[in-house]
This record gives sequence, C-alpha cells and structure tokens, in this order.
Amino acid sequence: MKKTILMGIVLAATWLLPAHAALQSERGDVALDAADEKAEPKKWQADRDPIPRDSVQQPPLIPHKIDGYVINLQSNKCLTCHSWANYKQAHATKVSQTHFSDRDGDAMSNISARRYFCTQCHVPQVDAKPLVENNFKPVQAIKN
Repeated sequence: MKKTILMGIVLAATWLLPAHAALQSERGDVALDAADEKAEPKKWQADRDPIPRDSVQQPPLIPHKIDGYVINLQSNKCLTCHSWANYKQAHATKVSQTHFSDRDGDAMSNISARRYFCTQCHVPQVDAKPLVENNFKPVQAIKN
C-alpha cells in the first residue's frame, strides 16, 4: 500500500515537471542523431604502461583497447594475456592472487566466479575532457 502511494507521488511529480527540468544531458542540447561538428570523438588510448592508481583499493585501469573482447561463461579474452600461464610471454600484468579466493577467503585453483568478469571493476580509459571539474588529490600513502 505504502509503495503504491509513493510510486503514485513520484509519477505525478515527474508529469508535473517540465520535460527539460527532468534530465540534463552531459552532451548539452545536442540531439543524439545530430551531426555536431563541435563534438569531439573519444579516442581510446594506445597500449601503454600501467596507469597510476588514485587510491589504495582502486582496481587497476586497463591501459589498452578492449573492443571486441569476449567475456562470458565460455570465454574470457583478458586471460589470453593476463593469466598466470601467459602473462610473461604477453608482457602483461598477471591476475592478482586476490582473484583466486572465494567470498569466505578460501584459496581456489581457478579464478573465482565473482572475479571472472573483469570489466565489472577494471575499465579502459579514453582521451576525453572531463565532464565536470575535478580537483581530487591521490592518497599520500600511495604516492611515489
């Protein structure tokens, strides 16, 4: 009953708001299908050295393209280079030991199911201007 009333209030409020006040796009007033000369295409950065982390528990960022990488129950393209068996030949960072433990902390011989889908935590970077100003400073404990 309370959920129904609350949902009704939320829906009524959204209908009463002007359309432009409901959501503000980060693209500004440019329509998705408009050919905008000012819009800069985002360029994936080429393979490079590992990207420095900003906090102690931050997952490493992916320093290369991952277009076309398949990560599903049958296949994980990331492991082609980053598995313990292949990382030396590929000159890649090996998968962390933390990915080989279950939720109770027990060691496993294979990557844990909760750590198998790499892009849940690890993301590639693009050469793009920030959407909002940021004056974040990294934690001093990890500063070189």
